[in-house]
Amino acid sequence: MATDAAAASGGKDHKVDRNDRLVILASSVGTVIEWYDFYLYGSLAAIITVQFFSGVNETTGFIFALMAFAAGFAVRPFGAIVFGRLGDLWGRKNTFLVTMLLMGLSTFVVGLLPSYAAIGIAAPIILVLMRLIQGLALGGEYGGAATYVAEHAPQGKRGFYTSFIQITATAGLLLSLVVILGVRTAVGEEAFAEWGWRIPFLVSILMLAVSLWIRLKLSESPSFKRMKAEGKGSKTPLKDSFGKWPNLKLVLIALVGLAAGQAVVWYTGQFYALFFLERVLKVDASLANVLIAIALLLATPFFVIFGWLSDKIGRKPIILLGCLLAALTYFPLFQALTTAANPALARATATSPITVYADPADCNVQFDPIGKTVFNHSCDLAKSYLAKAGINYTNLEAPAGTVAEVRIGDTVVVPSFRGDAMSPADFAAQKKTWDASLGEALSGVGYPLKAASDEVNKPVVVAILFILVLYVTMVYGPIAAALVEMFPTSIRYTSMSLPYHIGNGWFGGFLPTTAFAMVAATGNIYYGLWYPIVVALITVVVGFIFVKEGKDVDLNA
Repeated sequence: MATDAAAASGGKDHKVDRNDRLVILASSVGTVIEWYDFYLYGSLAAIITVQFFSGVNETTGFIFALMAFAAGFAVRPFGAIVFGRLGDLWGRKNTFLVTMLLMGLSTFVVGLLPSYAAIGIAAPIILVLMRLIQGLALGGEYGGAATYVAEHAPQGKRGFYTSFIQITATAGLLLSLVVILGVRTAVGEEAFAEWGWRIPFLVSILMLAVSLWIRLKLSESPSFKRMKAEGKGSKTPLKDSFGKWPNLKLVLIALVGLAAGQAVVWYTGQFYALFFLERVLKVDASLANVLIAIALLLATPFFVIFGWLSDKIGRKPIILLGCLLAALTYFPLFQALTTAANPALARATATSPITVYADPADCNVQFDPIGKTVFNHSCDLAKSYLAKAGINYTNLEAPAGTVAEVRIGDTVVVPSFRGDAMSPADFAAQKKTWDASLGEALSGVGYPLKAASDEVNKPVVVAILFILVLYVTMVYGPIAAALVEMFPTSIRYTSMSLPYHIGNGWFGGFLPTTAFAMVAATGNIYYGLWYPIVVALITVVVGFIFVKEGKDVDLNA
């Protein structure tokens, strides 16, 4: 009890300091492994598309792969509810031992899972099931780790202590990129695409064993033990968290005034930036991973710096400033990223802008949930090619019945064709010819098929990515302490977990898919940025008005 009391009151003896370091290490290492497991899927989405969604067309397969990735985010709030309740009833330590075990085993199963070619539709079904288990587990893990560390932290150091938990998400992403690059280099691209991609999933079982061994050395948090000893625990944490307006109001404020903006800034700065480099700017995947890994390494210390700073000046001003800076600078930063990463594309876009001249009735929303529809209208053919090539274009309305055409600059016009009136064989042959002619016309005015790696301005790209990740550190470094401080011990795990995971699971997790859909619909490769910008600005306004600073709150009160 003396040790617990000392820890709760900010004691300075050597034993407490050593115990605190173990708490931070064990919580952080375990959470790094969970994020590593979770991000492997996102980093390998292109390969997973081929392995598990080869039964549908390429575009639909990639959308399915993104949706399966998003499925893990979709269920995170439910994991927060299930495991948050257990954490408030059963204890922080025991609950996040279970979540880590679920995460590690589901990741290991993906490494063993046969492909679509081997077992057919069962492959993507099992894959999605594993993603759902991962999402549920992660929904319970973060709240437990953040609450556990915060309840061990001395008064005035919660931002600093919990900032090490905040590093784990970026560290997990970085670790996944390093392992993927290492395996790719060791076995070669061809072998990696065929079977080597499984190795990063399989080695996670070794990491799981180590992190479980470390976490088993921990004891329960002082605040939770004190609450139990005093008989003040909640028997109905879900009802007390969400069924009573005073606390539900705090949950909603935490979601809209903190977590939503933090989430979109976080996912834009790391995931969408990587997606933009690879899928839109056509930078070689290995090079893109290296560049973002360098930026992550450079920016990671700022999680701790901003966590420490939040103990001095408050969580609220740092988080809201990060959201505001991101909203004000995303457009110029991503435009600069285009110029630095694919200068040929930037030049061609400036000198030879593309216009799709088409009858709006001839243009369909190109998403097929069954994967069997052939989009063969003249407008669809033009937009599909340009979207897949990552080329910016504007839409120009044509009279009804007009066959669509792609206009390149002021002089080149490439008419599309009516594929809906052809037999499948004739359509396939005509499409192959038309794709080649459009590609030749685009190449003739300087549009590249992919970014030339030797032309990528690597220092500038890293600098831009660093700025994007720096915003991430501002909003994410102090967020755990900010959320923990909003709620009482009896319902803290449940109450802080739900807004965090709705924000990060839904607002953030669906960002790549939503932004890509906005780009495809408009033809503007930057249009998807409006999504994180609007959400971040809403958080700035709501957070400024309603969020109360909590850096001096006593967690045991």
